[in-house]
Amino acid sequence: MKKLQVTAVSLPALAVVVLLLTARRPSFLRWYEPSVASLPSGPYPKSAPPAVARVPRDCDIFRGEWVPAVAAADDGAAPYYTNRSCTEIQEHQNCMKYGRPDLGFLRWRWRPERCELPRFDAPAFLHLVRGRSMAFVGDSLARNHMQSLMCLLSKYPKDVSKTTDPEFRTVRYESHNFTIAAFRSPYLVTANQSDPAGGLWDLYLDEPDAAWVTGVGGFDYVVVSTANWFNKPSMFYEAGRLVGCHYCLVPGVADLTLRYSLRAAFRTALRALLTAGGAAGFGGTVVVRTLSPTSHFEGGEWNKGGDCRRTRPYAAGEARVAVRDLDLHAAQVEEFRRAEAAARASGSPARLLLLDTTAAMVLRPDGHPSRYGHWAHENVTLYNDCVHWCLPGPIDVWNEMLLQVLLLNS
Repeated sequence: MKKLQVTAVSLPALAVVVLLLTARRPSFLRWYEPSVASLPSGPYPKSAPPAVARVPRDCDIFRGEWVPAVAAADDGAAPYYTNRSCTEIQEHQNCMKYGRPDLGFLRWRWRPERCELPRFDAPAFLHLVRGRSMAFVGDSLARNHMQSLMCLLSKYPKDVSKTTDPEFRTVRYESHNFTIAAFRSPYLVTANQSDPAGGLWDLYLDEPDAAWVTGVGGFDYVVVSTANWFNKPSMFYEAGRLVGCHYCLVPGVADLTLRYSLRAAFRTALRALLTAGGAAGFGGTVVVRTLSPTSHFEGGEWNKGGDCRRTRPYAAGEARVAVRDLDLHAAQVEEFRRAEAAARASGSPARLLLLDTTAAMVLRPDGHPSRYGHWAHENVTLYNDCVHWCLPGPIDVWNEMLLQVLLLNS
């Protein structure tokens, strides 16, 4: 019987506790039913090239382990791209450029328990999405996901953005009439920083953020993801009145925890996307990507010297998981299931797919930029980055998974 260490970290209001959970399987998320249970039955779609590699329908691609990429079996075990071949890598994710000395983190692949996950097939992906559009909605990790996809596609799209703000970028692959866009919305709902000095935010948990909800109506796919911002001290409003907070330390205001706010925000966002005639006017496919772990800082919190210097993935029994990551992941999956049932009952034209990447990423403390997002001699005030992911890096598996999910649901 393998043991998993679960540690609460980095929340000011919580003491550090250690829980021991037992799990026969290598994934820490075993208590969730495999998402493949809700996939449609029947023959494979004809919309993709017949030669494209597919996973069996009974294989849960989200549960597995990281294994060394063997040169003979894995296309030379080489990364899909480098910082020289892809110009979409932001500086703080450009680990190769800024001298990360160990590149072994690029030599691992994700292996599901009951099948092999095919490498990303750019021609197959572009064939599948020909004439369609995909929006990434969320925080900077949503943009990290989009940039990984653009690097994997290995083509130079045309920038068709309507704004110079890089947080709301739109590009089109004209050869396939495929559009990708980013909509920055760290909370998914209306939010403003009421106290910049103290870092306090006001969250209007029943109001979808107009920054994205008014722009995604014509898209075929909307990939929704966010979590980390909910750790910030926040005041919660519903129906125009204050209902509680997270770590606001205001007398008389109940601390409802960050799980409360994330759950409410996802419920609001998914309702906006699934309600016929709603603000989003959306009738396509909603892909909910689960959270990227916050528990890879070691030796201190993110702003107190914490760092991530590991050079290989965790084995299944080694992973340390923040209690808050478990709580937030649970809330995301539960809200996905709730929205899925509501859409089915209402006859909504929109549909939902779950991209449950959390279990795989918990095992990759070696894939973050750490200090390699700038030159060592630069006088910068950045903290060690154990939140975003190096490009290329483990994050590319999100798009390997995304392609398979879309193939199974086309």
